[in-house]
Amino acid sequence: MPVSSIFTSRRTVLRAAGAGAVALGLAGCKSAVDEKKSSPAGASGQPKKGGTLQIGSLTDFTPALLFTQNAFTAVHRLVFNTLTSYDPKTLQPQPQLAKSWQVAADGKSVTFQLREGVKFHNGRPFTADDVVFAINNLKDPKRSAQLRATAAVVQEIQVVNPLEVTLKLAHPVSNLFDLFEFMIITDKDSVEEAVTGKKLIGTGPFVFKSWTPGASLSFAKNPEYFIPERPYFDGVEVRIIPNNDSLVSALRGKQVQLAIGLNGRDVAPVKTDPQFTVQQYDTGSGAVYVGANVTVKPFDDKRVRQAISYAINRERIVQQSLGGFGLPSSAPWPKSSPAYSDATAKRYPHDPERAKALLAEAGVSNLDVPLAYLNTSTVIAQMIQFDLQQVGIKTTLEPLDPAKFQAQLIGQTMPALWAGSHGFAQLHPATLAVSAYPFNEAKNTSKFSDPAYTEIVQKAWRQPDADSPAAKAAYQDLSEVLLDRQFVIDLVVLANLYVADKSLQGVGQNTYASLVLDDAYLA
Repeated sequence: MPVSSIFTSRRTVLRAAGAGAVALGLAGCKSAVDEKKSSPAGASGQPKKGGTLQIGSLTDFTPALLFTQNAFTAVHRLVFNTLTSYDPKTLQPQPQLAKSWQVAADGKSVTFQLREGVKFHNGRPFTADDVVFAINNLKDPKRSAQLRATAAVVQEIQVVNPLEVTLKLAHPVSNLFDLFEFMIITDKDSVEEAVTGKKLIGTGPFVFKSWTPGASLSFAKNPEYFIPERPYFDGVEVRIIPNNDSLVSALRGKQVQLAIGLNGRDVAPVKTDPQFTVQQYDTGSGAVYVGANVTVKPFDDKRVRQAISYAINRERIVQQSLGGFGLPSSAPWPKSSPAYSDATAKRYPHDPERAKALLAEAGVSNLDVPLAYLNTSTVIAQMIQFDLQQVGIKTTLEPLDPAKFQAQLIGQTMPALWAGSHGFAQLHPATLAVSAYPFNEAKNTSKFSDPAYTEIVQKAWRQPDADSPAAKAAYQDLSEVLLDRQFVIDLVVLANLYVADKSLQGVGQNTYASLVLDDAYLA
């Protein structure tokens, strides 16, 4: 049986589909639609239909960042679908808008067979032309898409017929299906209205009705969703509650049935209460980190950056700020990643004396610098500030709201130091280094550039077999260069949590932590 040069058994089970190619489709795996035919059972044996789900979110929607994969996760998979969707435990792609596909043995082309009868919320049929638009849309620099580099590898697109499209690549990439899970399929004629929040038109289970900035979003059931009898809810309302304690109070007061954006410390009041469910996902939800602007002295010296890494007490952040949820780690990878190892996670233990020695070796003393941080993580920022002060680095905290924080990441206008959280480590390792703003080898927020880093990133990214010994060795090389250069100083791999009323069943997330409510209902 021929096996694709891109995939091995970990990523997906492939069946032969002619000379030089392999296929994954309804015959080769269990369809996402097939899986949903077995309805999740409630207390009565059947899920309850109807009603409106009330969600509370710490952060507001920022429509200008719709295609960047920003932190707001309550829109993408409610309104939109993607071509494929990973099984988050195995990174095996499953059908969504694509019902099957063939990948060439050399990894340089993929042909999709698209699902029939899918309609956008405005009634227009979904076709191969919408796939063409979605890829070209991510290539557009004004979208600031974090997977733009992978989209740009698609050099040629051939529409064979309205339900078949072939993508030809400049070279194989290990993270090809990361792109297809990232790439929301939106109506091409309304995309400019989408990025202003006026109109969002997709093929997903819910139809966008309205957005009141700083207050709420409203969605109604899509009566023509391509998955039969889904969704169960008649609608979804998202309330923006930017205070952590207030969001927990809203959950306890039954004003919302689902709270998103809370960390382990926030959920302490409800985690032992049988009225609520705290769900943790194995892939994590990103990582807390400190970034360093290497164009600001003395942060151009890696010894100073390494000193910061030794200075910060990662375990204390997990226990005191995150309620024990999270993994103290010097590397960005969750345990589910093929790049994870205990050795890299523990590379920089808390060692203030070692930090002081490195600063002295670099000739640095009496530093006083700004430390920008995401204003939803004040406690963590204060812990970082305290630890740095113990080794002689004084910082002035500068809080940024999520929109401004994201804008400064994209625009490379962060000060000497900043603290935030990043995603993408839960995917194929190369995606982090070619896509995430803090790590992107071509253009990153730290303004860090190094030929050795570029070479290692490109080697990890261009692997034709993402699970081969050569690929795994490349991922370890990537970890080593990140740990040595420390322009991104990883601290904690965050637990991926949601907190819900116990009556809420069937809530899911995709690999990008977008909320999936196709199967959700109130028991």
